[in-house]
Amino acid sequence: MSADPRAVLTRPAPEPDRTMAYGDHPDQVADLRFPAGVGPARPLVVVLHGGFWRFEYDRRHTGPLAAALAAGGYPVAQVEYRRTGQPGGGWPGTLTDVLTGVAELPVLAAEALPDRVTLAPPILIGHSAGGHLALYVAATAPETVGGVLALAPVADLGEAYRRDLDSGAVAALLGGGPAEVPDRYAAADPRSLVPIRTRTVVLHGSEDQQVPAEMSRNFVAAATAAGSDISLVELPGCEHFGLIDPESAAWPQVLQALRSLHDHH
Repeated sequence: MSADPRAVLTRPAPEPDRTMAYGDHPDQVADLRFPAGVGPARPLVVVLHGGFWRFEYDRRHTGPLAAALAAGGYPVAQVEYRRTGQPGGGWPGTLTDVLTGVAELPVLAAEALPDRVTLAPPILIGHSAGGHLALYVAATAPETVGGVLALAPVADLGEAYRRDLDSGAVAALLGGGPAEVPDRYAAADPRSLVPIRTRTVVLHGSEDQQVPAEMSRNFVAAATAAGSDISLVELPGCEHFGLIDPESAAWPQVLQALRSLHDHH
């Protein structure tokens, strides 16, 4: 593949149909995209973006993914949250923002689109650090989540800290390593929160250079052993960003996994 896989991060996408606030802070918002065409009401799809929880990365880079899902008939909300490097981000604000957003957004979306969005718990799609956040919400507030599609998730914060993913990203999120703040790891790390009862599908590319696929293999094995309802789909030859790129070879697998969660729902 000669094209830069990161191109999706800056590719223009249609503007969202509405931006909804779930809190008072400017980053406690979500962009709502209306589903194309006509069809039955469906649970909301909530997209949790990655970027290693850092302020430099916001929800805009998931525009192509969200627009493609809306074109396919799904109501979609791209949730924003306070991130590390800004006041209130990191521990615990990043985590509490996402918990609140996931709980509130289906109600707000159903008010905006009463005939197209049900009040059923939403399906969460989280990429990279957003995959961590999706697993975290499903583990800690399972009644608010109908299913999780985790795309190359940072599923084990202790291991991500040891591997120094993105140069200290986990320490920035939690305020230190597992030796300094063990209680925060215990509360926020999906690896310590298994079993995850919410139906979960993990997709990971074998060629991922940002989040090693081995982390998902190990996490899913441990989660399965603990009794989680979880499966892993490893995509040969796929890197980190193809999973959020509707123009990538991986995209049909993303759609298939989302459909399986919706049907299960």
